[in-house]
Amino acid sequence: GAYEEAARRLESLAATSRRPGKTLKAELLAQAGQAWLIAGKTAEALSAQTRALDLAGPQFELLIDRAITHASIGEYWEAIDDLNRAVDQDATRVDALVFRATAWRKLKNFDLAQDDISRAVDLAPDNVDALLERGNILSLRGNAAAAVSDWERVIALEAKSAAADAARENLEKQKMPSKPQ
Repeated sequence: GAYEEAARRLESLAATSRRPGKTLKAELLAQAGQAWLIAGKTAEALSAQTRALDLAGPQFELLIDRAITHASIGEYWEAIDDLNRAVDQDATRVDALVFRATAWRKLKNFDLAQDDISRAVDLAPDNVDALLERGNILSLRGNAAAAVSDWERVIALEAKSAAADAARENLEKQKMPSKPQ
């Protein structure tokens, strides 16, 4: 639970490591970035993640981590930049497509959000995160029946998941005039 202290120590280890090569330093900085993010220190997280990317190059997981950090503070265009680079590396990674669809939705570009989420669901028809996001997008596009169907499927697939909890909330909101989360 001491995430700030852990992040500081990881950054210190990265700075003082005498091991040759950049891989270990980049891994330590990536872990520091995750610790900073959990601690709610997004500026520090972005700094550590950017330094890790500078050392290691555009590695898929590092790009995803930094995109999540950008999105957590509403920097959706920056998140999309990182996600574009990640999807360019592996267009079959459902998580990257779901994250990018969510970023497009937050920017109210529902056409691009729909394109990404359709690809994600085609790749993994039972992925609860993809189904939850598709339901969110469908709801915002005015297709409440299809959205409800996706959210109910999320609950049926993984009733005790965070995605199912969000789907339940969206179903409750559907009963009242409101937007999905």
